[in-house]
Amino acid sequence: MFLLEIDGLIQHISQGVRASRIFSPYKTSKKMVLKEIPTESVARPLGRNEVIGLLFRLTIFGAVTYFTIKWMVDAIDPTRKQKMEAQKQAEKLMKQIGVQNVKLSEYEMSIAAHLVDPLTMQITWSDIAGLDEVITELKDTVILPIQKRHLFEGSRLLQPPKGVLLYGPPGCGKTLIAKATAKEAGFRFINLQPSTLTDKWYGESQKLAAAVFSLAIKLQPSIIFIDEIDSFLRSRSSSDHEATAMMKAQFMSLWDGLETDYNCQVIIMGATNRPQDLDSAILRRMPTRFHINQPNVRQREEILKLILDNENVEPTVDFVEIAKETDGFSGSDLRELCRDAALLCVRDFVHNTHANDSLEEDCIRSIQQQDMQRAIQKMRKSKSAGGQSVLMHAAMD
Repeated sequence: MFLLEIDGLIQHISQGVRASRIFSPYKTSKKMVLKEIPTESVARPLGRNEVIGLLFRLTIFGAVTYFTIKWMVDAIDPTRKQKMEAQKQAEKLMKQIGVQNVKLSEYEMSIAAHLVDPLTMQITWSDIAGLDEVITELKDTVILPIQKRHLFEGSRLLQPPKGVLLYGPPGCGKTLIAKATAKEAGFRFINLQPSTLTDKWYGESQKLAAAVFSLAIKLQPSIIFIDEIDSFLRSRSSSDHEATAMMKAQFMSLWDGLETDYNCQVIIMGATNRPQDLDSAILRRMPTRFHINQPNVRQREEILKLILDNENVEPTVDFVEIAKETDGFSGSDLRELCRDAALLCVRDFVHNTHANDSLEEDCIRSIQQQDMQRAIQKMRKSKSAGGQSVLMHAAMD
């Protein structure tokens, strides 16, 4: 009955009828009596202080609820500590490269943890041997249009490519070339790991993919380097997971945005051993391609001389002969070969010291031709045991 009285009062007031009192019937043992109920006791408008107090309580309740839910989400996130460490590292790197007054989002901070300062990189063109033609082509097509922008502003055809692909057998210097390009050109270098873009929460991978490009644009000129790009942007199929397909689509869509912006100084460089596995849409976005093949005899000779340049080597060591005997060796194989030869000298010194305690000489002998021959035999055994790597055909040339 009391609820009916309140409803009647509210309807009465809403219709614009002024009511000063309301009567409530109730029964006695013999007759019905109308009881007068003051309107003020049924419905009374809230005062200003009461409204402010109510809003304050609602605000406090909402804030407590928000932070409680946020704390629960952070507590169940297994990557929370890694994200916090990545953000701290990103802030440190941003200070080192001298980036100021640039606000980064949470996702951009996660990507910035993979940022490499070009001034701290030790790789230069002089550290790469046997790839003079590739280096010259890179200088002319990639670096020159950015360093001499005033010469290329009037032509869209002469703008630097937004995608560069380095492909070839493993261990031939693809990653070194990418780092040396960033070093010589003074580009900020984002060494993007595909695992960085994966997240268990739905929609987070797309946000991270967008953060890669937004960060690169804020830090331009910059290079986004993706090693083993075939594992990330391989050919799409109906068996791909929905989240992976959406992330690839987002990545390629943002890539198209770079190509239409002629003032953008962001280059995406990828390295792969299997270019045939790349999606055709990715190959279209990487028109500039360089085949980094295994070195020939002349290139192997140059690589050996570069590796042993600062080492103690006998003048009688024949680099031409060693280069001829190392057919099929990559640049990393030749470095391992030289390391094994140097270790042989250290082993001889240690064994001779233990055998003859009166040995006064405290120096390691020079690397000799026989050390190189022994190292070659060891490398051949290891390569034959592990199986020769299949050389890549020049189908993409």
